[in-house]
Amino acid sequence: MSGLEERSLSFKYAMNLQLFSGEKTEKATPKKKQDARQKGQVAKSMELPAAGVLLVTFFCLMIFGGYFKDHAVRLFRDIFVNRLSMEVTPNTTLLMMGEYGVQILIMLAPIFVGAIVIGIAANYMQIGFLLTGEGITPKFSKIDPIKGFKNIFSMRSLVEFLKSVLKMTVIGYLVYSVLWKTKADLPKLAEMSGDQMLSFTASLTMELGLKIGVVLFILAILDYMYQRYEHEKNLKMSKQDIKDEYKKMEGDPLIKGKIRERQRRMAMQRMMQEVPNADVIITNPTHFAVALKYDGSEMEAPQIIAKGQDYVALRIKEIAKQNGVITMENKPLARALFQRAEIGDAIPADLFQAVAEVLAYVYKLKGKVK
Repeated sequence: MSGLEERSLSFKYAMNLQLFSGEKTEKATPKKKQDARQKGQVAKSMELPAAGVLLVTFFCLMIFGGYFKDHAVRLFRDIFVNRLSMEVTPNTTLLMMGEYGVQILIMLAPIFVGAIVIGIAANYMQIGFLLTGEGITPKFSKIDPIKGFKNIFSMRSLVEFLKSVLKMTVIGYLVYSVLWKTKADLPKLAEMSGDQMLSFTASLTMELGLKIGVVLFILAILDYMYQRYEHEKNLKMSKQDIKDEYKKMEGDPLIKGKIRERQRRMAMQRMMQEVPNADVIITNPTHFAVALKYDGSEMEAPQIIAKGQDYVALRIKEIAKQNGVITMENKPLARALFQRAEIGDAIPADLFQAVAEVLAYVYKLKGKVK
């Protein structure tokens, strides 16, 4: 193969790799999801709250049926008994409408409360607490006729159309099946008394409403699953997108600060885990605490495995006490070790004698020889 052919093949291979790197095949990073959430881009089904409200409304009618009936009867009785003979003036009309408005609100209060609660709960379960102004910010691109024409024939529009057809088909079938089941009773409506007719109609409406509500709620759950899938699909990133995001985050002072803080916490945890392995804790006694360890088979000199000031020093002493590590007060030595050596370092050579005396005393107390 000639050099020209090799370069051509290498170029094509590189181009193919670039094409693959641009494909959005990777799941969105937490930052990408958070940015989308702040813009109001979340997986949410509008069908779920509506279906929940419909279902709760019919449950309320079923549970509080007697309550609604009593209020309605009292309302109509007042109209036909007390209001037909009253003098009609603007004032009396306004007064009557106000009284009836209050009575209707009281009568429908269970439905209103149930609908509000289920509406809020359905939205919260989908997206949690979210307050953003992005969704209400006017975007003039939305009134672009070319984009609008494209949206009419988009996949989302097709899915919405199929959803509507499915809902209408299911509702039509439910109405037909319920009415067909009661076809023998429908001709008898004319022979029924007022109470019987009301009871029959209420029973029929309740059965139909509950069935439609349950089916729409199931369809709404399926719609939410689809919206979630579509949302995650739209947020997918290419490998290059992830690399670019990581580089951008590395330069963000806030992110850098969080990384440093996390590293400090992890280093502090590791240091505290080493305290029980110390031979002695040398203290100031209140301001400094330095944990020393010496193993003659592995170390040329004692090492500092933990040190701290103020609160950290207090925490080191607490852990030492819990694990039976001896604590000794030596202000000059504690200050010198704290200021002149870091964690993991061997003690300075000029402090060998002072530290050796401390360790000798500790080993004597423990009955230990090193």
